[in-house]
Amino acid sequence: MTVSTEKKSSLFQGVNRVRVSDFVIAFVIFLLSLTCIVPFIHIAAKSISSNTAVLSKSVYLWPKDLNFEAYASIFRDGQLTHSMVYTIWMTVLFTVIGMIVTILAAYPLARKELRGRTVFAFIIMFTMYFSAGLIPEYLLYKDLGLLNTMWVLVLPLCFSPYNMLIMRSFIRSTIPDSLYEAANLDGANHFQTLFQVVLPLSKPILATLALFYAVGRWNAYADAKYYITTKALQPLQYLLSNMVLNSGQDAVSLSESAAVESTPEVLQAAVVMFATLPILMVYPFVQKYFVQGTMIGAVKG
Repeated sequence: MTVSTEKKSSLFQGVNRVRVSDFVIAFVIFLLSLTCIVPFIHIAAKSISSNTAVLSKSVYLWPKDLNFEAYASIFRDGQLTHSMVYTIWMTVLFTVIGMIVTILAAYPLARKELRGRTVFAFIIMFTMYFSAGLIPEYLLYKDLGLLNTMWVLVLPLCFSPYNMLIMRSFIRSTIPDSLYEAANLDGANHFQTLFQVVLPLSKPILATLALFYAVGRWNAYADAKYYITTKALQPLQYLLSNMVLNSGQDAVSLSESAAVESTPEVLQAAVVMFATLPILMVYPFVQKYFVQGTMIGAVKG
């Protein structure tokens, strides 16, 4: 009888801990979630609705008169499909290079044995606040022969000081010194310690930073506007931005072979979905590491 009474009292105590502020916070989070989800659903509904329904402004969160002609036009257009494959390849290459550089910079800066690590960290952080500007960067890339090449979209931004600091904070707060000492006693060098001890224990932050790099490169288009004039090297987001800017034109930047039968508004919605779905398909595979890696790397550091 006493045990059941204690269970009931503990249950009521747990209920009493739920305050009004908790409901307010949950409601605010719900509203913020809607601001992300509702526009996406609206664009998806427009992309598969008929031209008449979209032009009459009657499509909100549910498609009307299903019509997939806009997607058919996208796949008939060689430029968009080529740009999709090219952007995927460039994003993968950018992410791999960025992760390699970030790991090789964060690991030594996280080790206490490195002399002058504070100075090196300050030099790297200095670049986060000061830069030469667009014109000097353009002249530098021109002298290096990077203009109108894929590498001008990969190499300049493949190293992020912010991501490196997160990685360093994660290693310093998660990997104990005893593991380094054990690896040293076993005769492991720094590369063996990195690949056999540090990286296997850093999966959450690795997945998080890989997602940061991939999403950042996938959504970027300003550098392509400045440094790329060859159509074959233009990423998908750059083509999408041109479509939005040229929304008043009927052709909407598609080739003649695409045989466009959709209105510019419907076609733009379809291209937005076409450019968004690949990166959304990646997120579920790293979701379980994403929150953990962000919290440990940012809070504990």
